[in-house]
Amino acid sequence: MENKQKVKGYASALAKFIGYIALFIIISAMLQFLIQFILPKYGISIESYYVYINVSLTIAFGYLIIKSFADLIYEILRAKYTEDVAKAFRNVFLLIGVGALITTIAGEVGGGLAGVSVGGFLGIVIGFATQQVMGQAVAGLFLLIARPMKINDLVTLLGDTGVVNDISILFTELIKEDGTRVLIPNNMILGNKIYVLPKKK
Repeated sequence: MENKQKVKGYASALAKFIGYIALFIIISAMLQFLIQFILPKYGISIESYYVYINVSLTIAFGYLIIKSFADLIYEILRAKYTEDVAKAFRNVFLLIGVGALITTIAGEVGGGLAGVSVGGFLGIVIGFATQQVMGQAVAGLFLLIARPMKINDLVTLLGDTGVVNDISILFTELIKEDGTRVLIPNNMILGNKIYVLPKKK
């Protein structure tokens, strides 16, 4: 029963991914044909606005395509790894995809060399802005795949001792003996010692 649900989820994600790409291509082609060949026959010219129409279309379908691709990655990995690993990969692909989409749109709006410059500059800005986040995300993936510790393990991380409550894409959450929640960035954990302690009886 569970395998059938996984296959169904994979098929649905794949169908959405292919469907959004096909729909984007068809609508883009139809709009271009309409603006360049049909409307001019009736004395209507909106060719100067085509770039803005195209950008709006790219934003809408770009996000849907990226999200459906991230969901497809999630469904593929869910069959081999844990739910947490699959979700982590989905979030990373979504983050990278949205960053690439923003850079592409900036290039389209600027056009020509100006667009390349704007896109390149924006790419650098996004890169610096997300460098730490991506570092934590990659570290989170390594922790989820290597599994040096598990949920409910009693551990000492960076001087804090507690029970592992959650290992997410960015943070590992510990619950200390007094009930304090500690959120530790995953990139800090990866470069330090992890003490897995025997559970108290």
